[in-house]
Amino acid sequence: MRNPIAVALPVLLLAGCTQLFFQPHRVQVLTPDRLGLAYQVVRFPTADGLELYGWFLPAEGDAAGTILHLHGNAENISTHIASVAWLPERGFNVFLFDYRGYGASEGQPTFDGAQKDIDAAMKTLLERSDVETNRIVIYGQSLGGALAVYNLAHSPYRDHIRALVIESTFSDYVEVTREKLADHWFTWPLQWLPSLTVDNRFSPLPAIKMISPIPLLIIHGDQDATVPVHNARQLYDAALEPKQLWIVPGAGHMQAMRQEAERDRLVAYLREVLAASTKAQ
Repeated sequence: MRNPIAVALPVLLLAGCTQLFFQPHRVQVLTPDRLGLAYQVVRFPTADGLELYGWFLPAEGDAAGTILHLHGNAENISTHIASVAWLPERGFNVFLFDYRGYGASEGQPTFDGAQKDIDAAMKTLLERSDVETNRIVIYGQSLGGALAVYNLAHSPYRDHIRALVIESTFSDYVEVTREKLADHWFTWPLQWLPSLTVDNRFSPLPAIKMISPIPLLIIHGDQDATVPVHNARQLYDAALEPKQLWIVPGAGHMQAMRQEAERDRLVAYLREVLAASTKAQ
């Protein structure tokens, strides 16, 4: 989430706090080929008739699995691709897409719409001949993690998901908005407003216990000033087994995977959960 100083008062007064969670950009800044990655443009429909835009990055060599990446609240996939650009070299397909209203995706962003978008992305993955449909992992960052928790808890496709990984994710829409308002003197008096204006129906905190028995990994930097680390601990405490919590020393918001050691650790985790699910089938 971005700092709300510049936009908080007009948004709060005119549109309500919920809109703070969506800050899309239409301009494409970077494409995978500029990072030396092979990719396919994927345009796909939602259940309510919109066309979404995404990129499929094939694994180098035989794919160990496929990662569905759900990005944070700002900009679009062209500025979030660095978070997952390293995964194809490690043997994973990656599918990243823009929610409605972001990048080249049609529509306007809403919480309900984002849930439809994730369902549409899953359906698209399951229809691909180059994806092993029982070896899919969802990886959500920041807002994408919050969206992922609620979606997987209610998804008609959950039988295909072998793990959920969330990074820098807040535990509750109302509480994180209240925390942001409390950060600054001129929005501090408005802390009462989120309980009236934020749509909290899709909060990850009550939904996270429904992820089990799918393995859950929560990653958070201990220097995250945007979403403080107590959010990760709150989510972890509310979740059921199997679950893991990785607090990454020195990492800020969505920065844990900048460290090579953490990348190695995540790849080992992914391969382990995928291998375990294969044996269980």
